Amino acid sequence: MQWDIKNGREQDFSEFVVREFAPRLMQLGIEPSEVLYTMYGEGPQMLTIGAVESREKLAGILRSAGWKKLHSKLMGFVNNYSQKAVVDNGRNFQL
Repeated sequence: MQWDIKNGREQDFSEFVVREFAPRLMQLGIEPSEVLYTMYGEGPQMLTIGAVESREKLAGILRSAGWKKLHSKLMGFVNNYSQKAVVDNGRNFQL
């Protein structure tokens, strides 16, 4: 997942991620593995990578009410959001 934090929402976003977003991702079955923050230059401000045990599990998570509620709340803090699912081939991750 990648996004930019809305101007003026940085503090609220940080609190949301620590208190709600990351714990709920894990409850849903997404194991966060990397969070990258771009301070300077082009590209998304945040890039978050998480792992799920299977495509079927991911599909179920993305259809769940829990994900829809969490995603909706995230949208209040960010813009330019996009997500992509890729298969872990055991090599380095590339967009």
